[in-house]
Amino acid sequence: MHGFFKATICVTTRLVPGRNNDTWTEHRTLYNKLMPELPEVETIANGVNERVRGDRIVQAWFSSHREPFKTTPALQAKGLEGRRILAVHRAGKHIVCELGQAEDAPAGSGRPTRGAGKPATSPDTSPEAQWIVHLGMTGRLLVTTPDSAVAAHTHARLSLASGRELRFVDPRRFGRLEFRDLGRGAGFSASGAEPLTIEPEAFALLFRGRRLAIKAALLNQNLLAGVGNIYADESLFRAGIRPRRMAGRLTRTELERLRLALCEVLEHAIRLGGSSVSDYVDANGMRGFFQLEHCVYLRTGLPCLRCQTPIRRIVLAGRGTHYCPRCQT
Repeated sequence: MHGFFKATICVTTRLVPGRNNDTWTEHRTLYNKLMPELPEVETIANGVNERVRGDRIVQAWFSSHREPFKTTPALQAKGLEGRRILAVHRAGKHIVCELGQAEDAPAGSGRPTRGAGKPATSPDTSPEAQWIVHLGMTGRLLVTTPDSAVAAHTHARLSLASGRELRFVDPRRFGRLEFRDLGRGAGFSASGAEPLTIEPEAFALLFRGRRLAIKAALLNQNLLAGVGNIYADESLFRAGIRPRRMAGRLTRTELERLRLALCEVLEHAIRLGGSSVSDYVDANGMRGFFQLEHCVYLRTGLPCLRCQTPIRRIVLAGRGTHYCPRCQT
């Protein structure tokens, strides 16, 4: 099992001996398209929050590559330095660092001094800025120490008053970093509904009259925020619904079964630290374990864990889709 998942990370341009071309194509598609989903982002956000909440940013460094930055490095550094991290949380597939007012800024300087950390602000303090991180496909947000080796493709290093560093590493540079001054604009919010808290009626309304496959609807971030390929496949399996079924034709009973299955799968994946089938690691650099409990995802041709029917793979909405032809109707 461990060897299989290791193989999905190390992608080259040649076929793996002993595997057919269909299986190889699936592995290469995984590397090119897979990105952290809700459980992975939640795990990272919780880990970062646990370790840096109440800490203060004393210095910010950014790389010269332009791709990861929705806000220019200079504006991010100016906006971040001196601010205390009030909380870190997930919004959809984004990590949002809520920031307090800049501290120790001498009059007229526009820049904070490099002083020692102050006591943590009150939990009731309202944020005045946000630092927003999207991990893309290969992004990592790590809490470490200044003397630890700096990984290649490190694009941000935030030095904290506690002596730790918050680093953003992204080899493929599809991740994004953004700074928002809440005194000048609105805070970040995900465009879709939160799948872990959505009520039954609101969930059913999302799919009413929609003439697209339920798998495609689950992946639509304007409908549900944070659900991706892995957890759509796993939730549809638990709900016993085929991914090709038209979303608007599912009954209320089926939709409620799907909502409950989706919450179940996401919450269990969070408890196990997410799925590490590619580059994903948590804030401490540790891999997740939910991939060991996948029922259908990446199990093409293997027997269903319930009925022993071989798992099938199709392409739906441009994504590899896995299901059991007997358990899902």
